Amino acid sequence: MNILFEDNHLILVNKKPGEIVQGDKTGDEPLSEKIKTYIGVKYNKPGEVFLGTVHRIDRPVSGIVLFARTSKALERLNKMFREKEISKRYWACVKNMPPETENHLTGWLTKNEKQNKSYVSPVEKPGSLFSELTYKVIGKGDMYYLLEINPITGRHHQIRAMLAHMGCPIKGDLKYGASRSNSDGSIHLHARSISFLHPVKKEPLYVVAEPPADKLWQSFAAIELINEKNHDEN
Repeated sequence: MNILFEDNHLILVNKKPGEIVQGDKTGDEPLSEKIKTYIGVKYNKPGEVFLGTVHRIDRPVSGIVLFARTSKALERLNKMFREKEISKRYWACVKNMPPETENHLTGWLTKNEKQNKSYVSPVEKPGSLFSELTYKVIGKGDMYYLLEINPITGRHHQIRAMLAHMGCPIKGDLKYGASRSNSDGSIHLHARSISFLHPVKKEPLYVVAEPPADKLWQSFAAIELINEKNHDEN
């Protein structure tokens, strides 16, 4: 388990693709239970360990997941998410170049429960939810582009559905139009960073998660290091 930040109130973990955040019908051990076990052993806590799930990312997605270790932190973080006081950045690898190098996308998402899939419409439909995000192209490899995404709303499969609707399905994401799956069942979508004010200490927190150690992610991580170095030098 890759813990990125931990104190008495919060714990942030870099989730591996394939892990589930909370229990589901598969019966696989979720990340939340692994963290509870870790806390119980590390701090010698008898009985049930409190852990609040603040948000989730999809099973095939990697990256930062934030949990609350106290009910006070959970209540405040939930409020901060509702009021958009928590900023998240994602990385996505796509094969097709987007129509614009950066853009602000909006649409209405309707979730199909049976398919576990969301559909984008330019107009409101019964049961749909308004959805928006911004993206920009921050890297180009031999076959794929690296996008940085800022989700402004938090809808079901929002990034996956909206990028696919734009003509840029995420690498490995068969559900949303990728030509082939990844061998490990992952998709190339990674929750890269999160920033917010600590809900109790009121100090700014900025946490970054390294992407999985495959060649494509690592090549883009190297590009990002070069970009950061050039930015610092300028």
